[in-house]
Amino acid sequence: MSLVGFSLLLLLSFYLLSEVCDKYFVGSLDRISDRLKLSSDVAGATFMAIGSSAPELFVAIIALIKPGDHAALGMGTIVGSAIFNILVIIGVSAVVKKAVLAWQPVIRDTVFYSVSIVMLLLAFRDGNIDMIEAIVFVVMYVVYIFLVIYWQKILPYKVKDAEKTIEEIEEPKTKKKKSFLNTLTFPFDYLLSKLFPKAKHFYAVFIISIAVIATLSWVLVESAVAMATILNIPAVIIALTVLAVGTSVPDLLSSVIVAKEDRGGMAISNAVGSNIFDILFGLGVPWLLYLIFSKNIISVSTENLFSSVVLLFATVIVILFLMVSQKWKLGKYSGYFLVFLYVVYLGFSIYFAYN
Repeated sequence: MSLVGFSLLLLLSFYLLSEVCDKYFVGSLDRISDRLKLSSDVAGATFMAIGSSAPELFVAIIALIKPGDHAALGMGTIVGSAIFNILVIIGVSAVVKKAVLAWQPVIRDTVFYSVSIVMLLLAFRDGNIDMIEAIVFVVMYVVYIFLVIYWQKILPYKVKDAEKTIEEIEEPKTKKKKSFLNTLTFPFDYLLSKLFPKAKHFYAVFIISIAVIATLSWVLVESAVAMATILNIPAVIIALTVLAVGTSVPDLLSSVIVAKEDRGGMAISNAVGSNIFDILFGLGVPWLLYLIFSKNIISVSTENLFSSVVLLFATVIVILFLMVSQKWKLGKYSGYFLVFLYVVYLGFSIYFAYN
């Protein structure tokens, strides 16, 4: 297959991932959150973050078990996605609507996110991942979930939740205005509508979504590896840029939607919570599964990835500085600044990859 063919396949996979996550997967998790009566920031940091980060998890798993040295592909996708989440998703959400935040959940998520980054640096220090490190990553994510659930009892705060009607919860609107793009994607939209049951059967929707996301993630990895080979580009660069942005589309869409509903705290909790999920669970589980079945130590390449992980610390500092200086509010100018920083990051990543 030619470069054009792989590119089209990559774009189609991104589109289908976005549709599945936005219309079906995140929707089913939103209904589970509603049944459990979780506040919006808790739902954003847990179910919403897990649902919208599912592509990164499956890309990491498939990249790790794929024959050949492709582990960096999964790690590069997660690191690149983490930077995209912090700078672009929070930035765009702030541009869409000014976010007024409670400091308690922000401190919770940024502190735990910083701990996650430290763990990642320690895991990369010797270039190998062993069983203990993989288990610690997964256990730390479980600890984070418990903290999220009980944090409001430890440090009480109020959360602004948007009210929804039963109809809005049970059946999301899926009608689109007719356009040339919609004409092209109609066959795929039609197949998805026939594949998934009605929203009220959210457990079935959840299971089918997992299977579809896993399949599309496999296509993404195969296409990215093929494109990197044809163009003679390091696979990690494809991961840090193309795959990272593509797999973060569900995060971006879901965060913008809740930001428009005046739930900025949920959008930011989703972005930071997704990063914590990506690092601790999205890397920890693939590592653990691989080590259990192969019984071999995982070798990881720190080239390019190490500098990106260091940048994750910088994004935390920038976000905290903006929030504190703006008295826990983020407006459109702060949002534009964050998006600009991401563009600068991309430029430097590509430059250093070839120099």
